[in-house]
Amino acid sequence: RRVREAVVSTQSTGDHSEMRRGQPCWYKKVGLTAINDSLLLESSVFELLKYHLGTEPYYVKCLELFLDVTRKTELGQALDLEVEALDYSQYTRERYDAIVIYKTAYYSFYLPVALAMHLAGRDSVHELECAKKILLRIGHYFQVQDDYLDCYGDPGVIGKVGTDIQEKKCSWLFLTAMESVTEEDRQILMENYGKNDVECVSMVKELYKKYEIRQKYLDFSAETYASVCSDINNDKSGLPSEIFQDFLDKIHKRSK
Repeated sequence: RRVREAVVSTQSTGDHSEMRRGQPCWYKKVGLTAINDSLLLESSVFELLKYHLGTEPYYVKCLELFLDVTRKTELGQALDLEVEALDYSQYTRERYDAIVIYKTAYYSFYLPVALAMHLAGRDSVHELECAKKILLRIGHYFQVQDDYLDCYGDPGVIGKVGTDIQEKKCSWLFLTAMESVTEEDRQILMENYGKNDVECVSMVKELYKKYEIRQKYLDFSAETYASVCSDINNDKSGLPSEIFQDFLDKIHKRSK
């Protein structure tokens, strides 16, 4: 939980978000002090680890896990923040995948399961790699859902007003639109994307509607769910399949 709180606080400050989880972002209340507060939250994770697990034989494994995932999450955040300065030709699926895997999937899905595996002694290299493969796919799916909800979700339900279009995010919706539009509409899309202007945002959403980006997402969602279910059923790690299926079912078709 504290890792998530530190990450969300940092991301909200870097993204200049207004709301998270239905509440004003912390930096809106305390200013740049929020950055230091995020660091305090992060450091408290390691204090808690030492306090509760310091004498356990798996302490070092757990410590290294948190250090590794924290570093990966910070790298993902760095990749996300640098997008604003990039040319649209540099908005690629490869860049998007790197951002979402490092920024979201590792800490949200791999970390809690890998931690439990260390505690339970089910942490061979093979078991961890099998779990990681499935959990990172679920994490990727989760972030694509976030991109969709940022544009189409109900702010009263998701707890924030979507700003990916205004902030020039390298989002799944934008990448899919860029792959679908005509050359003429591509120019219109690039001219209006990344501008904090109501008319520009409306134009981008009209192009999303014209090229059925919403339906493309729904198709992607169904295909991804079926594909991950297949991965879970074919998993050779010997780990209980419920670990992965429960995660997947909880996020599938979510509205917030």
